[in-house]
Amino acid sequence: MSTDFTPPHLRTEQADTTPMDLAGKRVAVTGGAGFLGSVIVDKLRARGVTDIFIPRRAEYDLTTEAGCTRLYTDAKPEVVIHLAAEVGGIGANQQNPGRYFFANMAMAMHLIELARKNNIQKFVQVGTICAYPNHTPVPFKEEHLWDGYPEATNAPYGVAKKAAMVMLDAYRMQYGLRSAYVLPVNLYGPNDNFNLNSSHVIPALIRKCVEALDAGADTIEVWGTGSASREFLYVDDAAEGIIRAAEAMNEPIPINIGASFEIKIRDLVELIAMLTGFAPSAAELASKIRWDSSKPDGQPRRCLDTGRAKKLLNWQAEVGFEEGLSRTIAWFREHRTDPDARM
Repeated sequence: MSTDFTPPHLRTEQADTTPMDLAGKRVAVTGGAGFLGSVIVDKLRARGVTDIFIPRRAEYDLTTEAGCTRLYTDAKPEVVIHLAAEVGGIGANQQNPGRYFFANMAMAMHLIELARKNNIQKFVQVGTICAYPNHTPVPFKEEHLWDGYPEATNAPYGVAKKAAMVMLDAYRMQYGLRSAYVLPVNLYGPNDNFNLNSSHVIPALIRKCVEALDAGADTIEVWGTGSASREFLYVDDAAEGIIRAAEAMNEPIPINIGASFEIKIRDLVELIAMLTGFAPSAAELASKIRWDSSKPDGQPRRCLDTGRAKKLLNWQAEVGFEEGLSRTIAWFREHRTDPDARM
């Protein structure tokens, strides 16, 4: 048990990276049936983890103490990887600020407290880059995590996730709970959420372009001005980074997980329109995109410094952006009529 009161985002020089072999461990993965979780579960199995518990929302309401208690009673986990979240794009964040704060804070609070009571060996918390201040210098470095308030539309969700890091560090100091804390950038890939009411920008654009092309529509509508920039990480790369944090980290030092590049939303729209065939050439694009500037752009820029991940986890992104987009578009076209796909 350590009583180092240095804030975790500044504590890297003497990080405890005593490795843990996950093979043979009982691992609970909240959100394990979801977009990111299903990839993590596959990668855990490839590492020799055979006892994996995936709580489903219908049986385990993790926003309640009773639901979390039932999870620990039924799964008896040695390691918890907490991916489950209530989150959406800009519109969903605007409509649900109270719910998103409560749900994400409640899940972390109950799960971490019960991890202590059940003496688990490690708790892995997945955070969000929405926790970064609105005008963080680019590329985002972990030491700037507390230098200001997050972008307004994402703030309730981002603050709840950041509070979980503080709780884990407090539990490290007082109770000796070992943990890891990672900050993935915006994810994309096969099996993403393509529901236009709650999806993020890449799956929303893919769906709009493919459906417009199939319907013979002349235009699609896109929120904002296109001036904001974002960084995107293929889901398999993110899953590998999170598992390496579970294996290597024993304290909640925040670690960025990203691709180390950014693209303006306007350029992203052009790329997806061309890859889907909706606007095969740049000359056609201007007449096919209607920008709704009355809608917010969100945080002006997002791009991560991933030097800490490379140093502490020996991790970096592997899948190129166009390759990842092409795989995602192909998956959407193949599965969009599946009853289990999130459309």
